[in-house]
Amino acid sequence: MRAARLIKMVLLLQSRPSMTAAELARELEVSERTVTRDAQALSEAGVPVYADRGRAGGYRLIGGYRTRLTGLHRGEAEALFLSGVPGALREMGLEDAASAARLKVSAALLPSLRDASRTAAQRFHLDAPNWFKEPRTPELLPVVADAVWDDRPITARYRRGDGEVERELEPYGLVLKAGVWYLCARAVPQGAWRVYRIDRFTAVGTGEERFARDEEFDLPAFWEERAEQFARSLLRAEVVVRLSPAGARALPYAVDPLSARGALDDAGAPDSGGWVTLTLPVESEEVAHTQLTALGAEVEVLAPESLRARFAGDAARLARLYGA
Repeated sequence: MRAARLIKMVLLLQSRPSMTAAELARELEVSERTVTRDAQALSEAGVPVYADRGRAGGYRLIGGYRTRLTGLHRGEAEALFLSGVPGALREMGLEDAASAARLKVSAALLPSLRDASRTAAQRFHLDAPNWFKEPRTPELLPVVADAVWDDRPITARYRRGDGEVERELEPYGLVLKAGVWYLCARAVPQGAWRVYRIDRFTAVGTGEERFARDEEFDLPAFWEERAEQFARSLLRAEVVVRLSPAGARALPYAVDPLSARGALDDAGAPDSGGWVTLTLPVESEEVAHTQLTALGAEVEVLAPESLRARFAGDAARLARLYGA
């Protein structure tokens, strides 16, 4: 346990010019007193850890000290090679850089771990696009990716409706969702955060000066919040339905899972036959008709009347097709 913590401490100090005892304590999840003892232990073991005294002091490595990746065990080494997504790296124009990095990491590993990249690739593969959709790489993705990596502002023209608009953006992060690339960016000078589909960009120009990145920006948290907002914004209508026990179990697979589970949680008690009545948020009556049809006779639409009439019409046509 302590050995792993000491290795992590060395790697932290190796990646930064200096760290205070409080910063190391947070990263290592120990007390500052333990940090002091660990630093002393590393120094006694020959690792050149130096402590600067005073308010602006901290710990740092001296003499250009570097450690080889000999502290990794097999699970850590294999997880490291899983962190790269080959297809996504290729689309961003980073395949050569990623390949070089993997070679350097492999060279630094112990001989017994140098097959980690092969064993990881044999056991895990990420295929991001949806079924029955041909993946298309946006032509301007490498340009946008370069701007994201270098913190350079861009001037982007993109299709909106029947026309095009131009925006000055600070590109913060890229997201690959179901085979579609999105850019999370801050508009200039308004400062509003926006999400853009990169396949709608028609032209991108990159600025020379780097922008000051907001270090508080959290890409995964931002995307999760925006994705949830987007999903909720689509559910603009409601339908009232009765569901059999089988229909209730199948509902999250037919419609949006979050809205389905919320509606089921808010539903009243089942009737004597086990059927429950609930109000379900949906995108539109047309979409609800398509989705709920998958439940067949396990669902009865009660409202709106126009949707109930559509299902009644479907039932009549099915009866003519399959009736005696």
